[in-house]
Amino acid sequence: GIEFIDSYVFNRVEHIRFNSTVGRYVGYTELGLKNAEAWNKGPQLGQEQGELERFCKRNADLDYRAILDKT
Repeated sequence: GIEFIDSYVFNRVEHIRFNSTVGRYVGYTELGLKNAEAWNKGPQLGQEQGELERFCKRNADLDYRAILDKT
């Protein structure tokens, strides 16, 4: 399967991450936890899920077909 991860890093510290396998945002710092809670209830969650469909799955299909064509 495909796993889409979108990390938000500031000063080399990951504060929050969207993980498509989990299906929601996960916070790793105090601020990240607060943002994850808010973003999971707001439009941001749907936007990330849309990126998975729009970009990742479409390109994965293209890459997979290109690999099969070479074998």
